[in-house]
This record gives sequence, C-alpha cells and structure tokens, in this order.
Amino acid sequence: MAFRKIDIDALEEDAFGQDELDFQEIGELRPVQEVEAQVNSRAQEVRSLLQRGNAAGALSSSLQNPPYGKGYDSAKARNTQTVMEVLNSIKVAEVAQLVKNLSPVEQDVLMKYLYAGMAAPEQNNSGVLLAWHEKLTEVAGQGCIVRVITDRRTV
Repeated sequence: MAFRKIDIDALEEDAFGQDELDFQEIGELRPVQEVEAQVNSRAQEVRSLLQRGNAAGALSSSLQNPPYGKGYDSAKARNTQTVMEVLNSIKVAEVAQLVKNLSPVEQDVLMKYLYAGMAAPEQNNSGVLLAWHEKLTEVAGQGCIVRVITDRRTV
C-alpha cells in the first residue's frame, strides 16, 4: 500500500503541468481582458437575440467558443450566467427541437454548462436544467455525458 502515497508525476520529467495542458487543449492562450471582452460582447448579442425572439440563435451563440483554461474564472462565470439566462427563457416544449438543431460540439458544450449549472443549485433552477438534460440525453445519447465527464476543459 505504500506505493499509493508516492506522487509519480512529481518524479516524471515529462509530466504535463496545468498550463501546458491548457495550451495543448485550447491552443493560443489569450489575455484575460480579451476573453472577458469577448464574453461580455457575446452576452449583449445573446440578450438582443432573446429580445427579438430568436431563441435558437441565442442558444447557438451562447455556446460558441466558451472560455477554457486556468485564470478565466470571471469570464467562465459570466458565460455560464449567459447560458443559464438563455436556458431559462426557452419554453420546455421548444427544448427538444432546439437541441436537435445543435451540432454535436454544441451539444457537448451545452452538457458542460448544464453540469456547471447543477453544481450551483442555489443560483440556478434545477428543474429547468434537469429538463434540458433529459432532452439533450435523448438526442445526443449517453456518449455526450461520457465525453463531457472525461474532457479536461471545464466551463
């Protein structure tokens, strides 16, 4: 049992650090201000789409290019809030059709945001999130859940 107490990654020269993983998974690391500006402009665009009644466009836009990586916590929180606003504004009857219209990548990103929302039940409506989760699982299958759980990139 003593072997379980040794941190093998500390001894391995080729072990990746979190910064290296972030760079590999998301490509070029962008300045925090740039990411926050992009998230804020996306939030305004999504709000205007919702006001015009374009729920499908608002959902798709909110799921585009989510902030990944370490150091973008405020941008991640802001983008999560934007996605939650979209999910809460859409009627339950429209959910299945909207989920079917999403690309597989967008479906995976939506599942990430659903889990992020469920992690903070005091801030989000769990009933709405569970309804979205049900419809998304029906359309995308259980593979979507597996891909999200095993992905190191978090929203």
